Amino acid sequence: MSNEYKKDSDHVNDIDYVNDIDCVNDVDCVNDVDYMNEIDSDIANEIDNFDTDYPDSYYSFAWVYDTFMDNIPYDEWTAYLIGLLKEYGVSKGLVLDMGCGTGNVTERLAAAGYDMIGIDNSEEMLMEAREKAMENQYGILYLEQDMRSFELYGTVAAVVSICDSMNYILEKEDLKEVFRLVNNYLDPKGVFIFDFNTPYKYRELLGDRTIAESRDNCSFIWENTFDEEAEVNIYDLTIFMQEEDDIFRRYQETHYQKAWSVSDFREAAEAAGMKVMAVYDAFTHREPDPDSERLYMIVQECGK
Repeated sequence: MSNEYKKDSDHVNDIDYVNDIDCVNDVDCVNDVDYMNEIDSDIANEIDNFDTDYPDSYYSFAWVYDTFMDNIPYDEWTAYLIGLLKEYGVSKGLVLDMGCGTGNVTERLAAAGYDMIGIDNSEEMLMEAREKAMENQYGILYLEQDMRSFELYGTVAAVVSICDSMNYILEKEDLKEVFRLVNNYLDPKGVFIFDFNTPYKYRELLGDRTIAESRDNCSFIWENTFDEEAEVNIYDLTIFMQEEDDIFRRYQETHYQKAWSVSDFREAAEAAGMKVMAVYDAFTHREPDPDSERLYMIVQECGK
């Protein structure tokens, strides 16, 4: 396996804080989520409320997402994904990218010859994706839809979901509904391929750590807290974006990701009538290790 495929933690710049940022005009988070400096005993209720409301957590981050994700080797990630698709007989046809974000994987799959649909519940992320698709003249259909309630006009050969989008599903019943919908819209024997962050990654590598990066015209501070009881990682994200006269405006968002296990996903897949075909340590064909950070799961349609 190429050494270009590195552990996720190799792409994380873990420093204590960003210093010397000139910031004025604090802006409240568009979702009206209070900035969380400490986690108290009411965290489970806060998570439940978030899941019910399902706000757009990528409002301000959308504009700088590609800037801060420039350390992700999307070409290699997509090549691995295409290899998995072809192993299960999907070398062409209609593919749904679920939780497509700004379309980084979607566009690469389109370039490889797949007919692409991308769905995401962030209008701002989709605006970025559509702009790139127009520039590159890809005929990608982007739809603003929730993974838990999406609708398509027909079936697709495969569904993919990359960059831990599945971890944003917080409730088990919602997870089962995602699999039910995927199964419903897959062609016979079609495949669902997705990745996810492991409980090990949240507990040992991200929890209670601060990640920060700075660019010429923007910076972010990403403070993590892992709630053991809820098995949810809370990201408090502060973004500094340069405006006129070297003034930086501050935006705040809070993101939640659930530390699902392999057995959780297997239960949801089987409840939807699907069959788990394989689980791999990311970018390999090896079985997961206790310290695996990201896993890939391949699930097949086995009848409606």
